[in-house]
This record gives sequence, structure tokens and C-alpha cells, in this order.
Amino acid sequence: MFALIMEYHIYTHKQPITLESGVILPEVRIQYSTAGNLNKAEDNVIWVCHALTANSDVESWWPGLVGTDYIYNPEEHFIICANILSSCYGTTGPTETNPETNKPYFLSFPIVTIRDMVQIHDILRKHLAIHTIHTLIGGSLGGQQAMEWAIQEPSIFKHLVLLSTNAFHSPWGIAFNESQRMAIDMDPTWKNASLDAGREGLKTARAIAMLSYRSYETYVQTQSEEDSSKVDDYRATTYQHYQGDKLVKRFNCHSYWYLSKAMDSHHVGRNRKSIQDAFNCIQSKTLVIGISTDILFPVCEQEFLANSIPNAKYVCIDSLYGHDGFLTETEKITDTLTEFYSK
Repeated sequence: MFALIMEYHIYTHKQPITLESGVILPEVRIQYSTAGNLNKAEDNVIWVCHALTANSDVESWWPGLVGTDYIYNPEEHFIICANILSSCYGTTGPTETNPETNKPYFLSFPIVTIRDMVQIHDILRKHLAIHTIHTLIGGSLGGQQAMEWAIQEPSIFKHLVLLSTNAFHSPWGIAFNESQRMAIDMDPTWKNASLDAGREGLKTARAIAMLSYRSYETYVQTQSEEDSSKVDDYRATTYQHYQGDKLVKRFNCHSYWYLSKAMDSHHVGRNRKSIQDAFNCIQSKTLVIGISTDILFPVCEQEFLANSIPNAKYVCIDSLYGHDGFLTETEKITDTLTEFYSK
């Protein structure tokens, strides 16, 4: 294991922010992490957009891709990742204090969209006086942010890397998210004005989510029983409880609720002429990566991206781990990135 390299920072933007809904936040706090330094040419920035329950410490959830001796190396690059709006890791969200009431927002926090997250990213970029980004990269919800940002600010990004993501969130994906929110809503503590509200509901929601993050074959190969006489206490049963408990220990139910709603909102064609018109704005050299076993963001969605974004390259990576393959298959992703940058 390599030593921790990410440094944590807080920037408080003390001017009002108007969300896509029209709701105004009086100020926004942005928690972000950096590693490495900006070079003299100011052209070595790697900006990572994180997924649903991740945080700004990229090396903690993308080991093998970010860190010393890996393709995104702080000795060569200035690596940035900002915690997203509505999360619970330091950026303004439902668990933060509303400066107008001096109480936590909880369920009074406004609904946010992917475009709102991108607005916050761009505020931070301007604060840091970054004018050029070598690579903007993200997977899943992070990929949704990255493509929206590349549409809005096309001249900023030299390379765009999108993994396991889509042009708009599918009815299938929305149904998975709604099923999780239904589980949360059944928790009798959910409407309490408390940081602990909805914990049992969140545990169930995460168990539901795992079924979309992995695949049939993942469970067969990792959770099958050797003892055919067993009639209870299966490995798969224990695994679902374990995954639920693990998330509850590190994440907040309010943030999970709001972030899943934000994912549902993703549609690059909304209030634009068309999806294709939006993608025609992208000027970045673009790589789209799909995971062969992904059932949440199936490869047809990445094929659509690659066919719609001008001059985009598409690669499908085989993985046992379904949607989570974009996090685990770092050696294959590195090989793909190396080839992408070399041409």
C-alpha cells in the first residue's frame, strides 16, 4: 500500500447560488481534495468526478488508477476531486447547517440535479484559477457530471473519459433508485430531524443497489454454498446484510436520497434542442468505457455515447463484477487509457 497523498481543502463560496429548480442557496461550502502540483504550463490537471457514495479522496476508492506509480500520478499530475453537492462529506447538502436558520437542512434541502453539481464544480475551478484541464474523468454518476460539464464548458477539457454512464438515466435505473427510496420511506424514523434518520431503510436500499452493481455470475462465483444441505443462513444472505451495514456506518440516508434523485434527473437533452445537439458541443478527445456485465448501465448506453459524441472512442472491458467493474478493473482501464493517450 502507498502512503496517503490527497490533501483536504474547504472553499466557501459566499455568494448566492441559483439551482436549476430556481431555488437559491445563500452560500455553498465545497470540500475538495488535491494531490500533486500544477506545472508551469498549467496543463497537467486531472479532474475526477466521483460516483454516488464516494468522496473526494480518489485514491481510497480508485486504488490502482490514482496514486504514486499509477497512470494518474501526483508526481506528474495535479489531481483534483470535489465532493458533490448533497453528499455528506463536507460539501453543502441536507446534513449541513442552513445559514439562514442555523439548523440542519435535512428534508428541507432543495432537490438538486447533475447540472447543479456541475455549477459547483465550475465555481471551484474558477476559484482555483484553472483554465485548462488535461483530463476530466468519471464513472456512473461521476460520468454523468463529466459529460454535462464538457457540454457546458467545451473549451476547458482536452480529454474526456466516461466510464459506465449514460446520456440520460434510464427507466430501469430510475426504477432501481425509486425501489431504494421506497425502502427508506418504510423506515419509521425517516422523517425525523436527525442525522440517524432512516438508517435501517438505508441498509435495505443498499442491499437492493448491490443487485444492480453486480451480476448473476458475480453472486454465483462469490456467494455459492459448498454445503448443499443448507436451508438457511446462506452466504448471499450474510453478504447483503454486510453490504447494508457497511454503508450505514459511513454514509447518511438524507444524502443517499438526494443523490439518487439527482441521478434520476440526468438528461443531457433537457431544455436543449436535442441530445445530439448537446453532444455536438463537446470538443474533448473522448474515451467511453463500458463493462460487459453491467446491468445498471448496460453497454448499449456507452455505445450510444460513443456514436453520439464527435470522434469518440469506445472500449468494452470484460469483468466479473458488473457495474462495479469500472472501480475494480484498474489494470484493464489503465491499458485502455495508455493506448488512448498515445494516439
